[in-house]
Amino acid sequence: MKPTKITNGLLIAFAMVVMFIYGKNLILPFVVSLIFWFLIKEIRGVLNKVKFIDKNIPNAILNVVGFAAIFAIIGGIAKILTVNIQQLSEELPVYQSNIAKITESINTTFNIDVVSTVREFLGEYEYTQLLSGLFNSITEIFGDAFLIIIYTLFLLLEEPYFSRKINAIYAEKDDQDDVNGILRELDKSIGRYLSLKTLISLLTGFLSYFALLFIGIDAPLFWAFLIFLMNYIPTVGSLIATIFPAMFAMLQFGELMPGVWVLVVVGAIQLVVGNYIDPKLTGSSLNVSPLVVLIGLAFWGAIWGIIGMILSVPISVMMIIIFSQFSSTRGIAVLLTKDGSILNKK
Repeated sequence: MKPTKITNGLLIAFAMVVMFIYGKNLILPFVVSLIFWFLIKEIRGVLNKVKFIDKNIPNAILNVVGFAAIFAIIGGIAKILTVNIQQLSEELPVYQSNIAKITESINTTFNIDVVSTVREFLGEYEYTQLLSGLFNSITEIFGDAFLIIIYTLFLLLEEPYFSRKINAIYAEKDDQDDVNGILRELDKSIGRYLSLKTLISLLTGFLSYFALLFIGIDAPLFWAFLIFLMNYIPTVGSLIATIFPAMFAMLQFGELMPGVWVLVVVGAIQLVVGNYIDPKLTGSSLNVSPLVVLIGLAFWGAIWGIIGMILSVPISVMMIIIFSQFSSTRGIAVLLTKDGSILNKK
């Protein structure tokens, strides 16, 4: 039986990977809408802590407020980013012409004869392609906006009937309690992680915006948003969020020092927030193995790109919570955790 179970498990896993790859255009917007749904529920929970709101305003109205707030912010960001990306695109020829200045500066600063090698490399690779690829990745996030809005709206409309449907599906009271327990744990873990991570990313992006504005980087709001977005990606996100603006600063000014200043200032912000503030706020809310985080980062990034990397941690948390509720998959949940402890054991 064991070989058969292993074989069936591998076949199911393979089928799911194929489904995730070829069903990306439908599944990914739904997963993003789930994230927005959790955020809206967090907003609703915060508002309900006010006694007047809790007693007098129904959850349906609070859902509308949370829904409108999130998508109004996203719409405003999309409009601002469009202007910033257009500004950067118009200046791409200038940035390309500064590459020769950068290579000369490298040679002079380090007193190493690397100019010819660097020029040969730069001649074969267009750095405008790097920025264009970055722009495309950002616009993909807003590409399925309409579908995400529809999914989120219907999740909010269906939410009041979830418990009734669960009770209709499962006749046994224990089964009903188990499923409702899974949903509550998902709400608690995912909602807390997303809300805290959003606050931390906002703080990092806010501080980085003023740092980049002071240094004089073009379109600082675009790079601040990129830093905000990349901070959702564990481990490598903060590194990417620091290197890209630094590289751009060198392209913009044609000198090394602006890039060094970006590395120092933005890197210091990432260091303080990432090593001191982030662990204190989110450290106790998750119990995911760092190895699992890295594997999930690579796996979901390969399948769904940057958005998959951003969603890798919430997906891992969902897997741990769901797998922990069933005896047949509890061992997998234990392997996914950091210290082997699981809440809500069955």
